[in-house]
Amino acid sequence: MKVNRIRLNCNKKQLSETDCIHNYTFFLFRTPVTFRSDGEKITFKGTSAAIFSTGNKPDFVSADKVPVKFDYVSFQISPVDKQYMSSMNIPINKPVPITDDIVISNTLNSMKSEFSQKGRYHIEFMELSMRIIFISVCEMSARKKSLPDIPHYNRLKAVRRAIIAEPMKEWSVDDICYNLNISRTYFHRLYKQAFGITCIQDVIQSRINYACELLKNTDLSVSEISEKCGYDSDSYFMRQFRHLKNCTPSEYRRKVRNE
Repeated sequence: MKVNRIRLNCNKKQLSETDCIHNYTFFLFRTPVTFRSDGEKITFKGTSAAIFSTGNKPDFVSADKVPVKFDYVSFQISPVDKQYMSSMNIPINKPVPITDDIVISNTLNSMKSEFSQKGRYHIEFMELSMRIIFISVCEMSARKKSLPDIPHYNRLKAVRRAIIAEPMKEWSVDDICYNLNISRTYFHRLYKQAFGITCIQDVIQSRINYACELLKNTDLSVSEISEKCGYDSDSYFMRQFRHLKNCTPSEYRRKVRNE
């Protein structure tokens, strides 16, 4: 599998001819969108995704009369890749609703970073990343309900997105519960039910992931990175880092740079 192009945060009313020039193109639409095909219209009010093959450029318009926000990846596949996609029953040329785009969004962001750097294992990284996206799309298309039957799910998802986007902030469960107008106990139960992880664990994991990016891509000291990730104590930061990564921040930096 070869990834030819990655574009994130596109904002268009329609696609250009150069947006779909390879075998397949994966789209993640972040705003309401209406697809037009064979005289029929399908509207998705929330996030949606689709994999289109050559010759089937998606014809879409915004459902709210504003430009559509989306990400896309153009890629080519081998016969083995095609067999894999077929065995997974991956929907082609058929948009599906996406109830939780965190995994796909994180994968696309990682792919964009790797695409610009083209590291030693670039091809393997891209292939595994695309398979993660395929699996996520398959899981979404197989679900019967458009949203999990969890109270406040959309608002919980917005909280989680904010945490992952800005893990360095001083996140207060009390403030979150106040904004959601629910109790701490109820919030913890709903969050764990929705995402399989506690809110505090999400904050910690997001901070350590951010620290890994800084260790890999900057020359900031461990103390400076600790502060940028929202920690008041360097020793506490290093304990949490070792717990999740099984090495110290300095060891992690040496490892990724040697690779």
